Amino acid sequence: MKPITPRVLCTALALACSVPALAVEDATVARQAASSARQPRKAPPLAPQPDEKDYSGLSGQVVYQALLAEVALQRGQGEFASDAYADLARRTRDPAIIARAVEVAGQARRVELVLALARLWIEVEPDSKRAQQVLVGVQIMTNQLDGLAPQLISMLQKDPAALPANLVALNRMFARSTDRQAVLALVSAVCAPFYGLAEAHYAVAIAASAAGQQARALTEARQALELRSDWEAAALLEAQILAQKSPAAAISALQGFLARQPKSPDAQLQLARLLVSEKRYSEARRHFDQLLLSYPNNPDVVFPVALLALQENDVALAEKQLKHLLTLELQNRSAPYYYLGQIAEDGKRPDEALAYYGQVGPGEQYLPAQLRSAGIVARSGKLDEARSLLQQAAASRPELRVQLVIAEAALLREAKQTEAALAILERELQRQPQQPELLYESALLSERLGRMEVVETRLRKLIELQPNSAQAYNALGYSYADRNIRLVEARQLIEKALQLAPDDGYILDSMGWVLYRQGDLEGALAYLQRALAQRHDAEIAAHLGEVLWTLGRKHEAQRIMLEAQKKDPSHEALNEAIRKFSP
Repeated sequence: MKPITPRVLCTALALACSVPALAVEDATVARQAASSARQPRKAPPLAPQPDEKDYSGLSGQVVYQALLAEVALQRGQGEFASDAYADLARRTRDPAIIARAVEVAGQARRVELVLALARLWIEVEPDSKRAQQVLVGVQIMTNQLDGLAPQLISMLQKDPAALPANLVALNRMFARSTDRQAVLALVSAVCAPFYGLAEAHYAVAIAASAAGQQARALTEARQALELRSDWEAAALLEAQILAQKSPAAAISALQGFLARQPKSPDAQLQLARLLVSEKRYSEARRHFDQLLLSYPNNPDVVFPVALLALQENDVALAEKQLKHLLTLELQNRSAPYYYLGQIAEDGKRPDEALAYYGQVGPGEQYLPAQLRSAGIVARSGKLDEARSLLQQAAASRPELRVQLVIAEAALLREAKQTEAALAILERELQRQPQQPELLYESALLSERLGRMEVVETRLRKLIELQPNSAQAYNALGYSYADRNIRLVEARQLIEKALQLAPDDGYILDSMGWVLYRQGDLEGALAYLQRALAQRHDAEIAAHLGEVLWTLGRKHEAQRIMLEAQKKDPSHEALNEAIRKFSP
């Protein structure tokens, strides 16, 4: 859908967004501000050249004051200049001088003065469209919404040709207002005389949705569609409102609209996105494929097609579309470079993957690109080079320093250098002793080294800092359960973690493990089965295998552990359980 550009309210919209937009509509008005005082209004004089001002016919005092104000303005003395022009405006009551005074006060960001001058302007020229726009704009910007409805209605009525577009744009005027209920009341009052137009209901729907009144928003959006059944914007708004509670209902609504209006690309694109959010990938793929035929060079179509292809493991199509995406006009190319790097990495093309990851700039993909690059380099046997890469990234992006330090420690941990990994975290903790992620990761490494005193200190500190951290409760409870100590306290900690995150696979595993330690085999089995269903993790499989073996279900235990070993053949805990129970 092409954007709609309003005419009558465009100036008021600008005013609602920034004070400097308080500029006179015609540049010649500003240049003639001083010259128009006390002149009879016959034929307008010739406009002076852009770099000169015409002061002919003015009294010496007015000319002097206008010149003084202009010189002050050029020297950056906005308050003095606006005061001088405001005084002139009040004494002369000349519309052109008032207009110039409004402009200067706006440049000085003196909103209250602009408001007073706008009211004077309306008093002097009641029918001035420009004066009405300035007054309405400043009232909106200062959240003085009471009594605005009659003025806005009048402004809308004066330009019937632009009425639909101006109704659609109406809510943009109130973008900075924090009182969304007051905005809804005002928009409803302004739109009431125009309810025969779909655009009036659309405007009220937008305001109602922003105010949290979704039922009314949905009713108004549907009324807009009844008046204009082919209006794509109204169909998209209806779907957006529905999706907040029921994506399935939004999908159904868009499908119904597309059945009536099949050539509605924005609606089809939104439908495809909703289908993706509901994991209905094959249906989404059909819509994206249709869009791709009509819009092969639209990044909003090409990129989702590539990601869906990745989701469905169609690597060739994904790579083709991502490379095509790089030939199109994009503001940010980091995402396609990142996914191309993933494809190359999974395809065992490390040099190509590193080249792609190296093209990823600041943004959402930067950190994972750095981590993956370091992983590739480390796996090639160049651990020091991988660490250097992360250290350089941390130096250039200090806001990511914690994550990058933790990643460096992880490289050392995977290289069986646990002491060195912990030392890196300890050094960073000296700089940031209350940083939650560092406390958590250092506790986990200390647990590997058997330093339970450090584990307890760090995790209890983390619980103090973040009393709703399910991971902290779980980590401490699991440490006790795994060592078969303080089992009552361990269970209490894990139960607290489960209250905070009831569907977390790792916490379910911890609960199963502490129940196993307490001798509740059936209870342990139920939790561990739920945990493995939530997350296919080697350690969870090892725990479940041990419980099944203890229950006498040996074949089932062996099957689960051996299947997990195929996916993670180097997992220590799993391999130890297999050696123990499957000789």
